[in-house]
Amino acid sequence: MNAETKIRNDLSAYWMPFTANRQFKDNPRMIASAEGMYYTTTDGRKVMDGTAGLWCVNAGHRAPRITEAVQRQVEELDYAPAFQMGHPKAFELASRLADLAPGKLKHVFFTNSGSESVETALKIALAYHKARGEAGRTRLIGREKGYHGVNFGGISVGGLVNNRRAFGTLLGGVDHLPHTHDIARNGFTKGQPEHGAELADELERMVALHGAETIAAVIVEPMAGSAGVILPPQGYLQKLREITRKHGILLIFDEVITAYGRLGRAFGADYYGVEPDMITTAKGLTNGVIPMGAVLAGEEIHNAFMTGPDHMIELFHGYTYSGNPVACAAALAALDTYREEELFERAASLEDYWADALFSLKDKPGVIDIRAVGLVGAVELEPFADTPTKRAFDTYLRAWDKGVHLRTTGDTIAMSPPLIIEKSEIDQLVGTLGEALDA
Repeated sequence: MNAETKIRNDLSAYWMPFTANRQFKDNPRMIASAEGMYYTTTDGRKVMDGTAGLWCVNAGHRAPRITEAVQRQVEELDYAPAFQMGHPKAFELASRLADLAPGKLKHVFFTNSGSESVETALKIALAYHKARGEAGRTRLIGREKGYHGVNFGGISVGGLVNNRRAFGTLLGGVDHLPHTHDIARNGFTKGQPEHGAELADELERMVALHGAETIAAVIVEPMAGSAGVILPPQGYLQKLREITRKHGILLIFDEVITAYGRLGRAFGADYYGVEPDMITTAKGLTNGVIPMGAVLAGEEIHNAFMTGPDHMIELFHGYTYSGNPVACAAALAALDTYREEELFERAASLEDYWADALFSLKDKPGVIDIRAVGLVGAVELEPFADTPTKRAFDTYLRAWDKGVHLRTTGDTIAMSPPLIIEKSEIDQLVGTLGEALDA
């Protein structure tokens, strides 16, 4: 190895996202390849992917249809501008998503990530009210412990403290509903928690405080993923829908995690039986192969912009890579894979087995709660008094050494395996986590 190569590969140049950079570079966990349920590390070890990458590889790694579609598309059309031009696959994909979406969500705006999807939805909400003559509706309401990406709009409506504290005052005119994480009343509940629907009534208090005429939108995750798989209490989302509709406030579901089969349905909105005004998506849209996101909007929202001279741009918003041809090809192939391999149905059929397996860890050292829905779950641990987050991180490292990749958020271990997982692999994943907790 020559000196130039050594400099290029000493790990110092890459500032890694959401990573303890110094710890990682002292003891790197490097992946060389992946297939199906497994990664292969640079030193040749097989490691089960217990998190579908970052909640996104729903069809497993190197899904053949997607790989082939991307290869063909690069050879045919690598890039096409999205402004004042188009290509067939973008329109085909939008139509497919509109057919898949619940209710009246029949219009699709393409982005490149979940963060961009959230920014787009928030901007559309503000512009929608202005287009209807209610320009005073500028207030945005998120939720404590909510995660909506890392751009300024997303961290403003988001409610994870560590994602906000270093970046100043953020957007003005933002408020937050209380979170629904309540171990005291709902700990170790299978299915939706019984207690907490009344927390949605806090929105009425905010309406009384700020005035409904000032509030543009409420954004929540149907299931709060990055905060540690926090499930909505029974009736909670229905109450939010009733209150927002009553006051003319848009309801946005951030489904960057829950869309495309994670809960055994196309969307979390389907799983919970609540239709929002917009849905933000990304991750599983392309099975994680190519960055892409999408915002699904209702007819009323879309049509509010379709006024004025027809040669004028209706919405001054978009991205260089909106509807990128290669991303569209990947997404179309991902949707084909989900349908032809019946992966949404597969996730639904495994939901009870998955939950039972996770709940078998109830008496392991340090476990204070377990939550599961669809093929996503969390084991929450009692933090060490002097070093919060270390207990979960130590457990993560032990599981990695034993051949399973998990994810930590605070002192919670989160899991979201590819939807292709077998029952024997669920046993392997949960058994390995159990060994890591015992160690």
